Amino acid sequence: MKILILGAGQVGSTVAESLVSEANDITVVDSDSGKLALLQERLDLRTLVGNASHPSVLEQAGIADTDMLLAVTQSDEVNMVACKLAASLYNTPTRIARIRSADFLARPELFNKDNFCVDFSICPEQILTDYISKLIEFPEALQVLRFSQGKASLVAVRAFKGGPLVGQPLSFLHEHMPHVDTRVAAIFRKDSPLIPKGDTVVEDGDEIFFIAATKNIRTVLKEMRRMDKPTRRVMIVGGGNIGRRLAKALEGDYQVKLIEYNKKACENLAGELTNTLVLNGDGTDEKLMQQENVGEVDVFCALTNDDENNIMSALLAKQGGARKVIALINRSAYVDLVQGGKIDIALSPAHVTIGSLLAYVRQGDVAAVHSLRRGAAEALELVVHGDRKSSSVVGRRIDEIELPSGATIGAVVRGDEVMMGHRDLVIESEDHVIVFVINKAMVKKVEKLFHVNIGFF
Repeated sequence: MKILILGAGQVGSTVAESLVSEANDITVVDSDSGKLALLQERLDLRTLVGNASHPSVLEQAGIADTDMLLAVTQSDEVNMVACKLAASLYNTPTRIARIRSADFLARPELFNKDNFCVDFSICPEQILTDYISKLIEFPEALQVLRFSQGKASLVAVRAFKGGPLVGQPLSFLHEHMPHVDTRVAAIFRKDSPLIPKGDTVVEDGDEIFFIAATKNIRTVLKEMRRMDKPTRRVMIVGGGNIGRRLAKALEGDYQVKLIEYNKKACENLAGELTNTLVLNGDGTDEKLMQQENVGEVDVFCALTNDDENNIMSALLAKQGGARKVIALINRSAYVDLVQGGKIDIALSPAHVTIGSLLAYVRQGDVAAVHSLRRGAAEALELVVHGDRKSSSVVGRRIDEIELPSGATIGAVVRGDEVMMGHRDLVIESEDHVIVFVINKAMVKKVEKLFHVNIGFF
């Protein structure tokens, strides 16, 4: 597929890196030659310096025969104009735009074919807000992902010494809670993936990904690890787009404090938020943390635009007694350094966001894609079509399906029913199949396996 990416920021770079590895023809446009040079050093792709909303630049980038346009610059206006030009002048089949402004998002008619011709819009700030909200709802989890309109959930937890699973084979899970159907989709041990089998013994520190019906997630969490007390108090450092959205989303259900360094921004936040205590101060100020009783905070979120400040304030909060700390970190190298140490969860905005983009890029009928382990693995929700003759999966038991190495079927959603991917389950047409792929190199093979033969149509 020929893909044109506008914007070489965190989102654009991460998407480019992911798609290049899957043998797509990628061109990236940005006005910053330095960013493009760094990108070209690492990846096999074309780059072009220029304004992404100018027709001449788009033409030089090859818009005329591009299959998909991903407009993910920092400017909503540039992204929207680029999509309009791509549709009107070059008839580009698929156009996706990053939109941050609530004003634009509140008027979906702006994106239709009579206006800016945006097929799909994504808002990274809102995706991050929803993601963090789930981590606050389930404080025991490292990651919480939803599939099939929220019917099924994939949750990552860390096994701990003395927990019910450590030292036990996975087959013990069914004996331990026969009343709830759940399945371990993958295990990561010291950053290396393991294909889960019945005799796989869980060790202290293992990162376990399990899948279950969303209504059963709380029950499974109780059985798999010591339940943290429910979240009541949340402290947010950083009143930018993400911090403001998160405070607004949480203030009806939790006691929320928000610390913002800029005094004018504080005044605006205080006027907009109805049930959040807004404080003017520095999140790396130890005295302020103590004064605001950081030791009584259930979840602390460092969400400023500065990675170093987020790391420092999260470390201070943890040292001060905060139960769980989350830090937003743009540099992926930093994420790997701090994740799982004193900082409970290090979030990469680009890796959280990328799944929303990949769902449109993947071949076949892909309903959802989630990036896991900071891009090393993926979970895909694939909608199955056809019959036994036209499909390699329909009408077959799971143990008859020739899945690529490193891929496992975690669950199948049929209507409102969530069924675990046990070996004797037969796949039917229109099922939503949730596949866990621990090696991203196998994603294309998984997509090909779920394709319907052309003769079916």
